[in-house]
Amino acid sequence: MNYFERAKFFRTKKRLGQNFLINGEIIQCIIDNADISPEDIVVEIGPGVGFVTEQLIKRAKQVIAIELDEEAVRELQKLDAPNLKIIHADILKTDLSTLCEGKIKVVANIPYYITSPIIAHLLGEVDDLNNKNRNKITDIILMVQEEVARRMAADENSPSKQYGLLTILSQFWADVEIIRLVGRKSFYPAPKVNSALVKLKVKREPKLKLSDYGHFRKTVKAAFSQRRKNIKNCLLNGGFPRDVIISALSKLKIDENIRGEKLSIEMFGKLSEALYEAD
Repeated sequence: MNYFERAKFFRTKKRLGQNFLINGEIIQCIIDNADISPEDIVVEIGPGVGFVTEQLIKRAKQVIAIELDEEAVRELQKLDAPNLKIIHADILKTDLSTLCEGKIKVVANIPYYITSPIIAHLLGEVDDLNNKNRNKITDIILMVQEEVARRMAADENSPSKQYGLLTILSQFWADVEIIRLVGRKSFYPAPKVNSALVKLKVKREPKLKLSDYGHFRKTVKAAFSQRRKNIKNCLLNGGFPRDVIISALSKLKIDENIRGEKLSIEMFGKLSEALYEAD
């Protein structure tokens, strides 16, 4: 099937970040890793002209395609499948919990400029313990910029620019796995960066058990607010009292000159607890 020939007849819109996946091998990889059964309901975000959608409707009980572009919606309607529901809407303004009964799987080839907001919308923030969207989802298959994928899957031993707030947001509520890297020529029009396919297995419970999740969010936000500064100064700038910081760092034997990106998510949890108790 020549996806390129089909895609080039559609007027893509740069403002919407449209880059249609035209590599049949990668489309099959998405389908395989989504592990769709005849009982599954799949929500597809940003289906575009429907190349992945065509394969999803062959396998799922129902596919709910959420697309912002009106012209793309008209292309999707040509599929005319009884198990396809098309919603013309902005995903960031869509409550997934109202779309259907039961759990859903999410498949998404999303505009790269709004990747972080979409992940936050699907998973909720670290202190959002009862997020309606996350409670609805079992798995998420995402096509994202390679750099973003590496940030999502990073840890404290990764290059410093990779490990940060997006890492903690992604891993706090999901197990993250980079399935494969995807070259620019797999898309039309070709983006300027390489991409990666990522799988998130959504957790029912947060990664850490904490006394105050809002306090944890405040702690990590402060720690990554100024990457060139050490953890002590970042926390000071984040509004934590000096004596509380010194007490917490001393209790945990954390060098006050270390930078936030060298602390694991688990250590951030311990630091948040120690700051909370010392305050």
